[in-house]
Amino acid sequence: MDRKEERIKLLSMVDIFESLSREEIERLNEQLPDLRLEPGEIFYGPEDRSEKLFFLQQGKVRIFRAAPDGREFTLAVVGSGTIFGEMALTAQRLEGAYAHAMEPSEVSTMLREDLERLILEKPEVGLQITHLLSERLRRYETRLEDITLKDVHSRLASIILLLIESEGRRTSTGYRIPTHYTHQRLGTMIGANREAVTRAFGILQDEDVVELRRRLIYVKDIDHLRQVAEYGEVQEEERTP
Repeated sequence: MDRKEERIKLLSMVDIFESLSREEIERLNEQLPDLRLEPGEIFYGPEDRSEKLFFLQQGKVRIFRAAPDGREFTLAVVGSGTIFGEMALTAQRLEGAYAHAMEPSEVSTMLREDLERLILEKPEVGLQITHLLSERLRRYETRLEDITLKDVHSRLASIILLLIESEGRRTSTGYRIPTHYTHQRLGTMIGANREAVTRAFGILQDEDVVELRRRLIYVKDIDHLRQVAEYGEVQEEERTP
């Protein structure tokens, strides 16, 4: 499959474009300018007032919020074939939000006026965007709650769940995250230092929830992980059979 066909296939699989015909998808593909990104490159921030919708053709992007003290809190990790940036098209703009490439990536951009023109031509696209906004708002509110109310143990469990959702692979015993994440990198993603992440990860290992194999995270008990993410460390008497 050549690059053009791959891009068209990815676009056709995006929820908001599912009502478009093959011809319309091809035309849309030709109108989307591309941006190539290097790992660690920040390509969107609070100072960017342009109203764009981003489509990740390939790679991985992290959307995070920066606190005044310099800590970063991850709101989402998105992979190939994902639309993001829709918050900038509404009054619900996320304050202090950044987007940066976690690996070599290619992003296509769509200006607000082009999206509005498409919605006028295809009202179904606008309906799908409404559904997308509703779901994304719910998820971002949950992540912001994690930032302000939960301890490192819970935030670590929450980010591992987010990584499973974005890139996890099923195994015979649970899930595997195929990307190597150091404790330092995980700490950056949840607003904690490396030592605190190491302690929290050790607790999750002691609880037999996760394990580390060849520097990759394996989740053995996702239900327990969800419980930790929501409520914090499970009390000893609750874990005793």
